[in-house]
Amino acid sequence: MVKRKTALKIRKAHRYLGIFLGIQFLMWTISGMYFSWTDIDEIHGDHFKKESVVQSAFENLISPSELNTEKAISALELREIAGIPYYWVNEAQLFNAETGNLKKEISEEEALQIAQRYMLESLELEHIKRIEQVGSHSEYRGRPLPAYVLSYQTPENIKAYVSVKEGAFQTLRHRDWRWFDFLWMTHTMDYQGRDDFNTLVLRVFSLLGLITVLSGFLLWYTSSPTIRKWKKKSKK
Repeated sequence: MVKRKTALKIRKAHRYLGIFLGIQFLMWTISGMYFSWTDIDEIHGDHFKKESVVQSAFENLISPSELNTEKAISALELREIAGIPYYWVNEAQLFNAETGNLKKEISEEEALQIAQRYMLESLELEHIKRIEQVGSHSEYRGRPLPAYVLSYQTPENIKAYVSVKEGAFQTLRHRDWRWFDFLWMTHTMDYQGRDDFNTLVLRVFSLLGLITVLSGFLLWYTSSPTIRKWKKKSKK
């Protein structure tokens, strides 16, 4: 049998671990419930975008070999900006596919037309602004900068992002996505960048959580009347 002092120590350790980890356990539970009960397509904001984007067909485009590129072409994509075809070369340079002229960046009006190809026509634009940098907690983190942010007059606080240099629609963000992002941060415990699932804090709390559960089982084992009766019978 486990001595009374040992049992009290186990009980005390279990209690304090429970108090220390309780809030994080609660956040894991709440965030897990939210993730399992939400439609990921709605979180992505697909219901604010058109079901399909019509791609225009172009003729008489110049050959990519005629472009004055910095390096040999290893990647090439044809993009449409305000009805004009452009080559996006090596994920670095944008060229007019009809004239071969280099385009360093797009204008606000072009960004608006790009967004209109993707966003629902019923959405009303509130304002547009240019951003040069974002923080590690930004909803636009990890994407090309500078960019144009298009804000729409909706209760969901919808924002669409278009890259200035690439001339491409990047993403949209809205209220539910922001809640998802916040809960994801509490779930992964990455309070710096929100996207790292291998943080030291998460590993430590996971280990302590396992210890808490095991101490609970041990506490049950040392204090269970059933176990005591079984041990007494086994000694006879």
